[in-house]
This record gives sequence, structure tokens and C-alpha cells, in this order.
Amino acid sequence: MTSILLVKTSSLGDVIHSLPALTDAAAAIPGIRFDWVVEESFVEVPAWHPAVDRVIPVALRRWRKHPLQARRSSEWAEFKSRIAERPYDAVIDAQGLLKSAWLTRYAKGPRFGLDRQSARESLAALFYHQPIAVPRGQHAVERVRQLFSAALGYAMPTNLGDYGLDRQALAGPSSVQPQVLFFHGTTWSSKHWPELYWRELAEKLVEREIGVQLPWGNAEEKARAERIAEGLRRVQVLPSLSLTGMAGMVAGAQACVAVDTGLGHLAAALNVPCLSLFGPTDAGLTGAYGPSQVHLVSDFPCAPCLQKTCQYLPTDEEARQFDLQREQPLCFTRVAPDNVFERLQKLLADHGAI
Repeated sequence: MTSILLVKTSSLGDVIHSLPALTDAAAAIPGIRFDWVVEESFVEVPAWHPAVDRVIPVALRRWRKHPLQARRSSEWAEFKSRIAERPYDAVIDAQGLLKSAWLTRYAKGPRFGLDRQSARESLAALFYHQPIAVPRGQHAVERVRQLFSAALGYAMPTNLGDYGLDRQALAGPSSVQPQVLFFHGTTWSSKHWPELYWRELAEKLVEREIGVQLPWGNAEEKARAERIAEGLRRVQVLPSLSLTGMAGMVAGAQACVAVDTGLGHLAAALNVPCLSLFGPTDAGLTGAYGPSQVHLVSDFPCAPCLQKTCQYLPTDEEARQFDLQREQPLCFTRVAPDNVFERLQKLLADHGAI
């Protein structure tokens, strides 16, 4: 049996992007099995894939915040012991960062990763026995698939990547009425579709007897969800959910609307139709990947800027035309609620949801 250790620690979207590579490898190498090193927040995700045996949690984010506590506790020693428990036929770092490359040092087996020109942090390549060139400028899913095929010695498949997840096994009870999930939370301030627009879209869906469900991951997101839902029938703020619980909600939905966020990639992994809204980021590199995914991309002059905070200075005409307090960043004015609703209706109709 071929045994592989994968290091891909975060974020949620990056972790999900690695799943199709495991499916490729399992098809090419019968009996291959994976252990996976992942941040403690995302330990549920690797276990969903049938080729994964062990999930080894790591807490780099937490340990960096409290380094002295991390040193005094036994967590770091326990992690090093677990990662070194068994020899591997290959250790693959699919993250391409110094932090992930450093972790591979504690594993037993030949180490593979992206070379200096391919990795996000070029010095990471110094830690690998075999650095591999994978061209930039293509979707993250395809880059991981190419890394795996080169490291494990099989031909790169030409088909669209398959996440390998069982949607029915993860799905909770589905509603008899159409339900759309709004993934309104994201990390960068520049990636937020205006709250005003979410509210307008919710109103349009309710008018047509389509329900809306609003997940949240922190207090700020919960407060926004409550404002979007206030006074609207058929609009539900969901309770706090684990990732597996969230996967169940996604698997049972008719469609999702998402900003550039990890939950949008979860919808893609479960083959749930999703309309993703892009302003400052590049859908071609990190957009939701799958056959039922639609991207609405802003054609604003400075998009995609790839900036975490908007640097654009509105013109006098834009100040008269838009509410600069509530319609920011302005690149999303090119992805307005009317356009989103029209495209969402088509997506639902195409998949027989309405």
C-alpha cells in the first residue's frame, strides 16, 4: 500500500482545493492512502474524503498568538510525535509556505513541494528533496493536481477535477421549498458585497416564495445576518454550526450566493449550484471550481486589484450616483442586486429548483 502525508493546513478554501488531487491519485494508484496535516479549525474536511486515513491537527495560528503557552504545553511535542509515527512513501507540501515546509522536516519520507518559481514563498523550496515546477496563472485546484501527478508519477488527468465527496452522506434533511444560502462573510474588507445589496436580494427572493438561510462564523457576521433578515418572512439566521453541520446545510440547498469565501468552495465541492460575486479578487485563479459554479465578475476599472482594503477614490459623479456609506467597495456596483437576482433565477431554473 502506498502511504502519503499531505501538508495543507489552511485556509478553508485552500484545503478544499486539495481534494481533487486526492481523487486523481486514488484513481491512478490503487490502494493509496493519505494522512493529512491541517489546521485544527478545519480537521473535519479531510475526513470527508474516502482516501484519507488519519487527520493530524496542527495549531500554528493559535501557537503563534501564544508562543510561551505552546512551548509549555505538550501539544507541540505530541504533534511532532504523531507526524513521525510512521514512514511515508512521499511527503507532499501543497501549501508552498515556509510554515508548511518547516512541518515536513518532522516526517519520515522523501519531501515534495513547489520549486522556487512556483511556491508562494520561494524559500520553502529549500526544505524539499524534490522541488517541482508548476506554472502560475492557473486555478489553484489545477496547480495542486499537477503537483500530485508529478510527485507521485502518474499522468495528469485531463478531466475536470472531482472532489470525491458524497453529497448525500453529508446532507441533512432538505426543505420541500426552495432554499438559497447566502455566504455573506469573508476575510478581506474589500471582498464584502454591500449589506444593502444582500438585503435587496433577500427581499426579491422572498417575493417569489424562495427562502433564504444565513450562516455566520463570528459575532460581526451574526449581527449582519440578523440585519439582513430583520422583518423578512422565510429568511432564517442559522444557529452556530460545525463545518460538518454547515456541509449538511449546503448539501441540502437548491443554490448558494457567495462572495469570495471558503464556504463558496464548499458548495463547489458538494456540486451545489453557486453564484459567486467577485470584485477585488481573480475568479480565474481562486474562483469556485466545478460544473455548477457561476462567477459574476466586476468590470470596474481597477478590478481585480487584489487589495485587502479598497484604495479607490470615488469621483464626484460616483459620489452623486451612489451611497458611499453603504455601497462600498464601488467595484461591486457593477455586480448589483438586479443583475445577481436575474442570474440566480436562471441558475435555479437550469437545475430544476424553480
